[in-house]
Amino acid sequence: MNEPAVSMPPGAARSQPLMSIGEVLAQLRVEFPDTTISKLRFLEAEGLVEPQRTPAGYRKYSWDDVARLRFVLTAQRDQYLPLRVIREQLAEWDASPDGAGRPRPTLVAVGPGGEVPGRAPTEPDPVESASVRLSRTDLVARSGIEESTLGELERLGVVVSSPPGWYDGDALIIARAVAGLAAYGLEPRHLRAFRTAADREAGLFAQLLLPLARQNDPAARARAAETARELVALSQQLHAALVRVGLRSTLGR
Repeated sequence: MNEPAVSMPPGAARSQPLMSIGEVLAQLRVEFPDTTISKLRFLEAEGLVEPQRTPAGYRKYSWDDVARLRFVLTAQRDQYLPLRVIREQLAEWDASPDGAGRPRPTLVAVGPGGEVPGRAPTEPDPVESASVRLSRTDLVARSGIEESTLGELERLGVVVSSPPGWYDGDALIIARAVAGLAAYGLEPRHLRAFRTAADREAGLFAQLLLPLARQNDPAARARAAETARELVALSQQLHAALVRVGLRSTLGR
């Protein structure tokens, strides 16, 4: 699992000069290249970080603030955690003892059920999946599916390429999942229901997101992106629970 960490120089003290929002952005973009100033302001508005302010109103961040931001960004990127869960974990961190000579607890994100999920090192980051560009040959090689299987997935609309024939990170995630399901005897034709259900769900969520996405305000668009992330995470939890409930009679539990 990727554990949030602060790239503080050895022996650095808490009295180290505070950083501007631009300096913090430069720090975070090494690991989170899609991070923007609007994103940092959004996380502040959500109460996840509280930088100090100069008399002129400029934000100033401490190393603790950077640690919190790394935690939030890692939890979102690697574990799809909604802001509500992240906020609860940060509140527990804030309530932990922080006496003299005792380091503050290490931030490790856990899922709503207490699990600490990992992420395969070759799995594309969900936040960056739209910017990934894979050729057809690369997609087949990295996913483990056959060329004929990819053709069938495209025919069914389960995998879609972007002109001029590139595939994004989500196509890779789908293809890998299909390869895993195939090991249990599921064929591409069985996945049509998944595509139909996903389209219906996306249409439902789009109705909730459009009012924010249509605004010209960058903060509103950032909120739309965060809301989309949380909706997807909640949808995944709901889907998994419903499948488990449906299988209980079969499993005799």
